[in-house]
Amino acid sequence: MKHKEHRLGVSETNLVTRHIALVTPVETTRLNAAIAEIDQLYGLDEVTFDEKSAKLDFSYDASRLCIDCVEEILTNHEIQPKHDWWTHFKEGLYRFVDQNVKDNARREPWSCHRTPPHIRK
Repeated sequence: MKHKEHRLGVSETNLVTRHIALVTPVETTRLNAAIAEIDQLYGLDEVTFDEKSAKLDFSYDASRLCIDCVEEILTNHEIQPKHDWWTHFKEGLYRFVDQNVKDNARREPWSCHRTPPHIRK
């Protein structure tokens, strides 16, 4: 199995891939500026735009970033995600998973097979 090197600040354990369909037509200069700004986020692994399907594809460490960070940049550049039910459903799922990854990254792993702290010698 081939191991891929990730950018600084990206842990493969917390790596997630997201796809956002954008409202078309998208102005190329705004899109390029938004992608350049998204590409500078700490914790982002990669970002690409598929012109054929008008989808923004990106991967990031969910313990450091969330989908809201990317959507904020898109909004600042006046680029909007599609407003259909499927896109809204996926965004809600992405937010849930991102928050779950963040919460789990902060906690110490627990095991029911470990001796309780007050019994340890």
